[in-house]
Amino acid sequence: MQSIASPIVRHEPRTMRAEPTVFIVDDDVSVRESLELLIQSAGWRPETFASAEAFLARPRLDAPCCLVLDVSLPDLNGLELQQRLAEHRLDMPIIFVTGYGDVPMTVRAMKAGAAEFLTKPVRTDVLLSAITQALELSRAALEREAALDEVRTRYASLSRREREVMALVVSGLLNKQVGGELRISEITVKAHRGKVMRKMNASSLADLVKIAATLGLPLRET
Repeated sequence: MQSIASPIVRHEPRTMRAEPTVFIVDDDVSVRESLELLIQSAGWRPETFASAEAFLARPRLDAPCCLVLDVSLPDLNGLELQQRLAEHRLDMPIIFVTGYGDVPMTVRAMKAGAAEFLTKPVRTDVLLSAITQALELSRAALEREAALDEVRTRYASLSRREREVMALVVSGLLNKQVGGELRISEITVKAHRGKVMRKMNASSLADLVKIAATLGLPLRET
């Protein structure tokens, strides 16, 4: 079975209208089949995998999703898979379902960001409730990511001079001070500032400052 180093090298097209998907990783075929039927009956799309490596080989799905994950697996165990996904799949909450859970294991999983840690046999209503909440978290995370992508695209459309003006403006410098720093006229600063506001879709200086913070732009001390 093929394995890859990173779970995010390939992507399916992003769409917020895509049917929510519940991934199931469990080496017990009977568990996979029963969970698959349950997920289908709830109106979601299930995808099942017998191992962590098989799941990692799947292209990333940029749509609301969550992972129902067993801890004991034949290659990477569930906790190791969680660690592998931690940096790249914040939009995919993980629900652990295991028959061999203990307190240290539960604490480790939850500290690493697991949405839920359930012990088999799991009540159907409890699992469905956990999945519903996880999919809502995923949808919200994808919306935030899409909004950030849009802001980054807008910032990329700025010219070098417009970025320089933006950096100084959000740091609190007045137009005259910005002109002095960049050795351009105040009128030119105003023109660049106006373009920045339009391109970044900012209605006020406060909006522009928030956008700069979202992008992680360093602010100059004034």
